[in-house]
Amino acid sequence: MSLLDEEYKKLYSDYYRPDSSLEHKRNLSADATVEHIKAVTKSRKWKSLLDVGAGNGSVLAKLDSVGLADELYAVEISESGVSSIRELGLSRLKEARVFDGYTIPYPDKFFELAICIHVLEHVEHERIFLRELARVAKEIVIEVPLEGGLTLSKSIRETAKYGHLNHYTVPGFLYLLRTAGIEPVEHMITTSSAAYERHLYGNLKGTIKSAVRRSALKIAPNVASWVLSYLLTVRCVPSQPTNSSG
Repeated sequence: MSLLDEEYKKLYSDYYRPDSSLEHKRNLSADATVEHIKAVTKSRKWKSLLDVGAGNGSVLAKLDSVGLADELYAVEISESGVSSIRELGLSRLKEARVFDGYTIPYPDKFFELAICIHVLEHVEHERIFLRELARVAKEIVIEVPLEGGLTLSKSIRETAKYGHLNHYTVPGFLYLLRTAGIEPVEHMITTSSAAYERHLYGNLKGTIKSAVRRSALKIAPNVASWVLSYLLTVRCVPSQPTNSSG
């Protein structure tokens, strides 16, 4: 029996059809994400990198351009996403495959690094998913939105249409990782770029929102993520042996 609910299969099946109105937004988001990955990994170069839930490949394209890994791989539940990735013509891309959302079709510790960017908030069975990440990779970088503080009720209303099932705070997310057999090594609260905010809200409003968000994080980091939306980027390692899925 598939763990991936039919409703979500339908939601994401055509999610990454070409759409010029979304391409710029996704590319801006990818630019910021790659900077966050570089920050938590100290810009280390990797031999092999797997993007789990790779979407349309916008993050992979940026990784390819900066040369963060020698070999890039992707798994994605959406056939339209995998098609988009293959059409990018990335020089370091070795393989892009459709998967069932939970079973990653590679051997144990096949990858030096697995990344999972804005995926876990969509996952129904988080710990099953996380244990599979820990099985195939020696290190993992995960990024999720922080929406579980005082903004939780609003976040649930606004993100349900995008398939968000889970909403996180920093301590809650780190606890989730540890209870899935993954040990956080380094984490940072991050923000979208000012360019991304301007794209969403317009030049004036976007610039103000970005400045407020960044100032609040600098002045009161422990409070800011409870009253405003941010991102959490975590580098982690498996903390216990994982069984092969065969």
